[in-house]
Amino acid sequence: MEILLTVDDAERLAEQALPAEAWSYIVGGAGEERTLRWNREAFSRFRLRPRVLVDVSSITTETTVLGTPVSMPVLVAPMAFQQIAHEEGELATARGAAAAGTLMCVSTVATATPGDIAAVAPRAPRWLQLYVFRDRGVSDEVIAQALENGFSALVLTADLPVYGIRHRETRSGFAAPADDVPAIVAARARGGERQRHHSLDLLESGLEWDYVAELAERWKVPVLVKGLVTAEDAILACDHGASGVVVSNHGGRQLDGAIASLEALPEVVDAVGERVEVYLDGGLRHGSDVLMALALGARAVLVGRPVMYGLALGGAKGVEQVLDILREETENALALLGCRSPDDVTGGHIARA
Repeated sequence: MEILLTVDDAERLAEQALPAEAWSYIVGGAGEERTLRWNREAFSRFRLRPRVLVDVSSITTETTVLGTPVSMPVLVAPMAFQQIAHEEGELATARGAAAAGTLMCVSTVATATPGDIAAVAPRAPRWLQLYVFRDRGVSDEVIAQALENGFSALVLTADLPVYGIRHRETRSGFAAPADDVPAIVAARARGGERQRHHSLDLLESGLEWDYVAELAERWKVPVLVKGLVTAEDAILACDHGASGVVVSNHGGRQLDGAIASLEALPEVVDAVGERVEVYLDGGLRHGSDVLMALALGARAVLVGRPVMYGLALGGAKGVEQVLDILREETENALALLGCRSPDDVTGGHIARA
């Protein structure tokens, strides 16, 4: 595998390695992809404010998320259908994340079961991202298997009541590999063997806030709500028992024209940052991006596409390599910002451009 210096290197090489239809799913966004672009461009609208003459002879990128130690404030975001990038899919990602010492958030619509993922990286921390099927029994079975296998939190994705309009996927002819997704196969079977569904037609589009409280009460593990970009929704999440929120617009894949995640972060932190841990995803490519998110109040960030690039290039080793790039860049940026650890990064380290 070629030596990678940056996430951008991994992106360029992954595009060369993957079929066009798979690439369209991995990198594409909704509509005209304005929000997809804005997620990345938002980082250019902030400036870091480094402090000097600070003793940074000893630096650590280690932190905790919901009390769980991780090697860096960079987690693996939930991503569906990972076998389109590499034949080992989520199993390779789990091994790569474990080798990098960080947490993996596993999608409900993964091409491997929670039990299989836990088996290949038994000591690694992991959360379950939750899509809710109309047949709640299917979702309950996925949750139960995850919790039995050491998953420590549930991350409810709230911004996919319907599928966003994704022109790039349509033009490329991408078709979701639903027959390779255990949860979708199970949901189809519950509907009758002769009945065929578009995979997302199996998901519940009528969820409301009481489901967050139901999850927390029934399963007795922390619940995070992912996919909100407003203070109003962050407050509702907390009021209904969430232990954390993930500021996210689904990587620009749902509502084209939605606010960039980074620009939404400050209002969410102001509203609930003293009540719960706040996380961010969308547009991150560099260690300095990670520190911008921390300075604006995020506890940690989740990255998706960069991990898929590494997966496409080298399986578990590729995932580990991309995560190591982000860890090394974060460590370097901490030292140059005048901080010894992620906990030292404050709002005083950032300004609007």
